[in-house]
Amino acid sequence: QVQLVESGGGLVQAGGSLRLSCAASGRTFGSYRMGWFRPAPGKERQFVAAISRSGSSTYYTDSVKGRFTISRDNAKNTVYLQMDSLKPEDTAVYYCAADLDGVYYDTRVSGYHYWGQGTQVTVSS
Repeated sequence: QVQLVESGGGLVQAGGSLRLSCAASGRTFGSYRMGWFRPAPGKERQFVAAISRSGSSTYYTDSVKGRFTISRDNAKNTVYLQMDSLKPEDTAVYYCAADLDGVYYDTRVSGYHYWGQGTQVTVSS
């Protein structure tokens, strides 16, 4: 089992940048594929980005391609989400997620067993 703790959220102006971090407990972090999710207004959590266990492969939802970068440092048990060129519509609580099984490009909420508590990102216009 893994526990996830997100940090790095905050208030930023449109066009600015933030880097989210997700620190994981346990000694087998490299066995987990990782993802970031955020809820759309009035909707359930939706996929943002995912990264493979080794970090060699990544996958993004179309709305963040070219602006967000997911990465991981397995030695530090941490996954990151670098967010550049932020827009007001990126405002949301961002959740880190992990799972041992399956493919790294799983975009389903149900595809991840472990979740963090979330970190708020607010982008002002």
